[in-house]
Amino acid sequence: MTLTGILDVAVGDRALAGALERARLDHDVVAPASLWPILGAALARSTGGTLLAVTATGREAEDLEAALTCFLPPERVAHFPAWETLPHEKLSPRSDTVGQRLAVLRRLAHPDPGDPASGPLDVVVTPVRAVLQPFVAGLGDLEPVRLRPGDDADLDDTVRRLVDAGYHRVDLVEKRGEVAVRGGILDVFPPTEEHPLRVEFWGDTVEEIRYFKAADQRSLEVAQEGLWAPPCRELPLTEDVRARARELAARHPALEEILTRIADGEAVEGMEAFSPVLADPMQLLVETLPEGSALLVCEPERIRTRAHELVRTSQEFLEASWVNAAAGGEAPIDLEAAAFRSLEEVRERAAELGLTRWTVTALNPEGDALQLDARAAEQYRGDTSRVLGDIKRWVDDQWRIVLVTAGHGPAERLVEVLREGGVGARLAALPDPPEPSVVTVATGMLENGFVWPSVGLAVLTETDLSGQRTSTKDMRRMPSRRRGGIDPLQLRPGDYVVHEQHGVGRYIEMVSRTVQGATREYLVLEYARGDRLFVPTDQLEEITRYVGGEAPTLHRLGGADWQKSKSKARKAVKQIAGELIRLYSARMAPPGHALAPDTPWQRELEDAFPYVETADQLAAIEEVKADMEKPVPMDRLICGDVGYGKTEIAVRAAFKAIQDGKQVAVLVPTTLLVQQHLSTFSERFAPFPVV
Repeated sequence: MTLTGILDVAVGDRALAGALERARLDHDVVAPASLWPILGAALARSTGGTLLAVTATGREAEDLEAALTCFLPPERVAHFPAWETLPHEKLSPRSDTVGQRLAVLRRLAHPDPGDPASGPLDVVVTPVRAVLQPFVAGLGDLEPVRLRPGDDADLDDTVRRLVDAGYHRVDLVEKRGEVAVRGGILDVFPPTEEHPLRVEFWGDTVEEIRYFKAADQRSLEVAQEGLWAPPCRELPLTEDVRARARELAARHPALEEILTRIADGEAVEGMEAFSPVLADPMQLLVETLPEGSALLVCEPERIRTRAHELVRTSQEFLEASWVNAAAGGEAPIDLEAAAFRSLEEVRERAAELGLTRWTVTALNPEGDALQLDARAAEQYRGDTSRVLGDIKRWVDDQWRIVLVTAGHGPAERLVEVLREGGVGARLAALPDPPEPSVVTVATGMLENGFVWPSVGLAVLTETDLSGQRTSTKDMRRMPSRRRGGIDPLQLRPGDYVVHEQHGVGRYIEMVSRTVQGATREYLVLEYARGDRLFVPTDQLEEITRYVGGEAPTLHRLGGADWQKSKSKARKAVKQIAGELIRLYSARMAPPGHALAPDTPWQRELEDAFPYVETADQLAAIEEVKADMEKPVPMDRLICGDVGYGKTEIAVRAAFKAIQDGKQVAVLVPTTLLVQQHLSTFSERFAPFPVV
């Protein structure tokens, strides 16, 4: 639901309205963190250009982006993520991260007003890490691959464009940044999409474009907007880049192997470190903003501290980088241009470009600042009587009161609680200002609320009421390509581990090393021929414990054995997959009972769930219910840690069967669990005639 009505009331504050009239001047604002989304939305409205909102961390940027979509059209707000890697690590950023970044840069450079997915942006939210890091100039000019049903396009040419844009051609699309061709069917997994897309060609005409599941390759709904596939590499391997790599390889023998592979068109892990010498000049994010844009700096003191840490760490990695190591400790090529810039350099460049700069902080800084007459909402921690008392007082004072929940079910339950407490409430969206003395319950992605006496406005969220963070914005997150990692405290000398890039090695010890005055922890891994690899502790996601049945053979650093092992494993997985397909085909043969679709009681039971479902939980519930409505026996295993919501999935499945006249047996391994499940099922089914 939209909450723009709250924004319309907020800009009635005299102090804020006066500042917005002078939006082209720099301002320092003091306001609680819960007001920052409103301030950002109001500033974006007033400037008319693009607002770049800068936060100290990536998580804060995601929170702010989610909140801003409540006050502005969601398609006009974007998140520009930072790399998960440092500029000179031997690791490339994830393809989904790169895709998001390039999609934003494309919209900044060439917005398409007729296409919501690639139209102009009102706000770009980013962590300071992304502001400090330069990237290859002109990335916004890279054209995405765009296809719609009815378009004429040559299949081979489309595949070539995708490969040139950094997509990896495979037999079966499983990860973002992959493309596969089977006859007249093109499968593409753009890094900005939740699911891959399947494009069906009839000759040179695009006939249909649908989403499909990467897990089982089954088609889903039609992709209404067609295929929009941005590049997924920030160092495009153009002919010019490959020619420069070939020239540098001849001049610098120590880096010949790496540069030759790049010259041959191979995407080398960590090759982005060579961007300053292989591609066009580097540029900063502030240099890509259109004319008339502005900056909103959230908590400048925290950003200053974070920026200093990043610059120091970047310099450390530059001095001890893998490029230097390959050349015997002395960098043969100057790669300083890829390192993080200082915050002062970025500010100076922004000032040269004429960008307006607003800062906002919750603490009153020294000097003149605009102090908004607002405070953060109280934390009621489930004290319903205190909540009702404050709301009744605001109603008597003719205030506008809005309660915001993350989901529709909790919003309906909140309306019931208020009415039982003697407070009239209604569930509604807020495209217009809320009425005075009326309590409105709405859904939105606000983390915390506020109380604003000067405009008579009170906004409370689920977090304020319950004291627990219940946001559902994590549902929108894309799964990471790199997961897991290893706990170094659980390792013993001699344990075998597997590094994603180098293969099987033996853990020796954990040591501290000081470089450029900064001390860091490293895991020492031993490989064949006595070679040793020092892995910094912030790269532990690259390492997993070896789980084979016998003592493995150590791989050689830089050798081809590890790649051959992975290739054999892929072939074995494909063979197993074929066997599983035959097995599941046989299981689909026996007849089963197809249950009826959900009843109104089913929806009532699910709306009464007192928590916000997670993305995985919702997906599992929908898949289980879909299985139950098929005329074949269900064969599904739900896995999840304690507290992840497996019991609720069983509750809903059991209730669905009961609604179709069936009896249900719940089998558990212990008597204690029998008692716990009996209590849970009885409580959930209490409002219904279920025995």
